[in-house]
Amino acid sequence: MHIYVNGRNIEITDAIKAYVREKMGKVAAHYDQIQGIDVVLSVIKNPSASGKHVAEVSCKMASGVVRCEEAAESMYASIDLLADKLARQIEKYKGKTLTPGKESIRMDSPEEEKTEEEVVE
Repeated sequence: MHIYVNGRNIEITDAIKAYVREKMGKVAAHYDQIQGIDVVLSVIKNPSASGKHVAEVSCKMASGVVRCEEAAESMYASIDLLADKLARQIEKYKGKTLTPGKESIRMDSPEEEKTEEEVVE
């Protein structure tokens, strides 16, 4: 699995790359179907903007893509928020997918019809 880190309006240092790879590596350990993670870090240079440091991620999996975005006042804070959000979305994605031979808890099995004896009691 590859983790790509790109930047817009910011120079990506080795410390930021290592921090992103550490955080996204923990998220990737939860699900083995992840093929690649693309992270884009950017800075908004408008003085009136509230969340100036934006982190975006696209997580490519075998059967789809999960994408999320977070903004904060510092780059490290936005990366932390992004990792938490991505972990939640991947857990949700895992819960929705069906594995062969297993039923999802979201799929209700048809209830057995009650006999007259159970209804009377």
